[in-house]
Amino acid sequence: MTGILGRRAALALGAAALAALKASALAQGIWPQGSIRFIGIFPPGGGTDILSRLWCQKMAEITGEQFVVENRSGSAGNIGTEAIARSTPDGRTIGLASVAPLAIGPTLYRRLPFDVTKDFTYVSGLWQLPNFLAINPEVPAQTVPELIALVKANPGKYIYASSGSGTTVHLAGAMFAAMAGLEMIHVPYRGGAPAHIDLVAGRVHMMFDNIPQALSLVKEGRLRGLAVTGAKRSPFAPEYPAMAEFLPGFEIDSWGGVMGPAGLAAGVVQRLSALTRQALAAPDLIARFQENGATTWFTSPEEFASFRAKNEAAFAPIIRASGAQVD
Repeated sequence: MTGILGRRAALALGAAALAALKASALAQGIWPQGSIRFIGIFPPGGGTDILSRLWCQKMAEITGEQFVVENRSGSAGNIGTEAIARSTPDGRTIGLASVAPLAIGPTLYRRLPFDVTKDFTYVSGLWQLPNFLAINPEVPAQTVPELIALVKANPGKYIYASSGSGTTVHLAGAMFAAMAGLEMIHVPYRGGAPAHIDLVAGRVHMMFDNIPQALSLVKEGRLRGLAVTGAKRSPFAPEYPAMAEFLPGFEIDSWGGVMGPAGLAAGVVQRLSALTRQALAAPDLIARFQENGATTWFTSPEEFASFRAKNEAAFAPIIRASGAQVD
């Protein structure tokens, strides 16, 4: 009996020692150790999912470790974002930081299952990109002014899709309706991919989608492009006007970054930041991002946290004015 208890005690001590060694290694920034789970907060196939996977692939090339994307979609990214917040801060789980739950959500929703200021360790931005207004070709409008006139003459008839309530795709539609004085119906989906299906089929009429998917469908002739949502024309689609040319002050851009749960060791954050800087400087990743309408965007952890807070403050009056707040 004593021998069995002794072996058990030795095993317990061995496990505790191994855990202590791992904790010490993480604190010193020896990261990653083994495969890393990256929680994607939107469904597979959408713009943010493609960009996330490109970054993860480059990180895997640099580190020699696996970065496994796990999609936890729903509620405009809130479900996946909560999963990141509730994960163990051991450096094995990180995920997508997105404008929707982190900058729009705190004002859009009266209740969130996480605290954007306390539940996360912000590491770096990854990309920025504008949205793009695309309509079904059967909609009889060739320009933004024609679309405004058409919708205004048919209140309650036209439907705009989004990749979920609380996304920039949703908010851009709500801003369009509010600023142009339109009465439209909003239909949220569980991500961009299913919304595209109904938009192409004509079951919904328009969408302020992330530029990569929308522009691709426009080039295929399946949708008609009208404008981008940035303050200026996009270098990725310079032939399309900015919404601000018709509705002064209209500006919404999307962004994504990397974060982990609160309490990540300082060494892990420093190492992840350094590796992210290296990945985002890689010419092939820059080119792949550009192919998808995005620009690489590195920030320090402090800059990223500050940017998120400022972006939330900038969105708050827009959301309130649009009337898009929900329970």
